[in-house]
Amino acid sequence: MKVCVIGAGVVGCASAYQLARVGHEVLLLDSAPQPASGASFANGAQLSYSYVEPLANPATFKSIPKMLLDPQSPLGLRLRPSVSQWKWIASFLRSCAPERSRRGSLALLASASLSRMTNERWMAEDGLDFAVQRNGKLVLCPNAESLASQARQIQLQSGRGAEQTLLTRDACVSLEPALASYPGFVGGVWTPSECAADPRAYCNALLHTASTRGIRMQWSTTASSFVIENQRVVCLHTSAGEITADAFVLATGIDAPQLARQLGESLLIEPIKGFSLTLGMHPGQRAPVTSVTDLARKTVLAPLGGKLRVAAFAELGRMDLKIPARRLAQIQRTVETIYPGLCDFNAPGAWAGLRPATPDSLPVVRQSRVANAFLNVGHGALGFTLAAGCAVQITEAIHEARGRPQSNTPLSASPAAAPRCA
Repeated sequence: MKVCVIGAGVVGCASAYQLARVGHEVLLLDSAPQPASGASFANGAQLSYSYVEPLANPATFKSIPKMLLDPQSPLGLRLRPSVSQWKWIASFLRSCAPERSRRGSLALLASASLSRMTNERWMAEDGLDFAVQRNGKLVLCPNAESLASQARQIQLQSGRGAEQTLLTRDACVSLEPALASYPGFVGGVWTPSECAADPRAYCNALLHTASTRGIRMQWSTTASSFVIENQRVVCLHTSAGEITADAFVLATGIDAPQLARQLGESLLIEPIKGFSLTLGMHPGQRAPVTSVTDLARKTVLAPLGGKLRVAAFAELGRMDLKIPARRLAQIQRTVETIYPGLCDFNAPGAWAGLRPATPDSLPVVRQSRVANAFLNVGHGALGFTLAAGCAVQITEAIHEARGRPQSNTPLSASPAAAPRCA
């Protein structure tokens, strides 16, 4: 088949790769001049296959008053005069119920497990190389209550491919000596199978490898509208012309709802703004070797290619990419508190991104209401973790939905002029 994938973040790149891998002719397009230019550019860098608890959970529900009242809270909420945001919030609150959160955890765990197997297959069979670091993940718990909550989560995930161990503070420090000076935790969860990598390097590696399979890429191209006849997309209008294909995959992250409406879909996806710094480390200091997540500060710290990638905060409802000085200062204080004297703050690589989140944290990976258009959106903060597995799932959805012989029409881009496809 001829398949057009719209969006070249980690989800779109992985989808295009898997589709090309199984023999389809693929065109990948994006409005940016290069891949991974949005939420995939410099996120937390963790392939967190075993730590996928939805943001919608009872603990988050309890923290809502602080989110609204404390400007320093790692979780923030900015209310807008938006019907879609209020619908999202109402659905989010329902999803915080214990049983719904439990079901969400198990569904995400299954998808993450598929991602793990898929990435390992790509690396083993295709030689995919994105400098993955198999350094494990340590989640720090600030008090006995959070440690007990993590113990319940471990029990829930036990036997489902997540090998995790509850550790005392001393055991955490023995595992990661760089934490010895940090007093802000009483214990933690150790997951040895977790990995870290640069998501942008991942996208580049996917596209480099996929180029040998004939994938074509079209940059600085904005998709504007679908032309639909008889419940099928007959072409896509873009800023560079009209594109025809047998199937279309929408993987445009936070921008997905606008195009999805043309497919008869009303997607509840809201931006959750996050920030990161990529910091140099002073020579001679005891550098961390594992990825660390601090639950109290909602901060992840991942050693990455000789630097430290630090990602923090989840601000619901922010639509801009501004990086306030107070947020930068908060991240720097956190790093200095956890790893005193380790990092150089003189030239931090600062980033902000809008992560496309559904109320229950479960991505939308399925056929749309239009027969040959498919959705792979709404991955929130887990896009890097879930991308490979969702690529397999969307490819299977395309195969299952295929109801007629392959078209012989070439996948093409022609000059934009006519209001309909030529």
